[in-house]
Amino acid sequence: MVRKPHQPHYQSRDYNALNGGVQRWFEPVTDAVADHAVTRAVIRVGLELFHPVTENPPTSWHVELHQFRIEALAGQAGLPTPEGAHRDGVDWVIVMLIDRINVLSGVTDIFAPGGKSLGSFTLTAPADMVLLDDLRVLHGVTPIRPEDPDRPALRDVLVVTFRHEI
Repeated sequence: MVRKPHQPHYQSRDYNALNGGVQRWFEPVTDAVADHAVTRAVIRVGLELFHPVTENPPTSWHVELHQFRIEALAGQAGLPTPEGAHRDGVDWVIVMLIDRINVLSGVTDIFAPGGKSLGSFTLTAPADMVLLDDLRVLHGVTPIRPEDPDRPALRDVLVVTFRHEI
């Protein structure tokens, strides 16, 4: 694995009607996170799983890491996927829960391209994850809200996307 310089995240409007079509700059992943054994293991396992089942697999993959914290307060829901059910415009996606504090809901929904529900579940424990074939399914997460309204609700995930090298 070779770490590339920090770069913007880009999705076309075909995949993200809400935030697509613009370069979005997120804070860089720290060296401590990028070099952590768990991060490297998640990437390695993703490559080991996805490469053999990818039609015409590339000789190298472009992998992006995104750390997302969604916060909700009493009377104000947190929106993990404000764009709704979507594809990311990559080949494969791993969403791994890092932590979930004082959270109600946050249900992950999986859909066929025509909108038919294929199932739903909730990532509840650290390291729970979902692996998605982004070419074949859409995904979304329901809004979160605090279980105890006197404290904020926090949902932290690591999203790892894999696509053919560009």
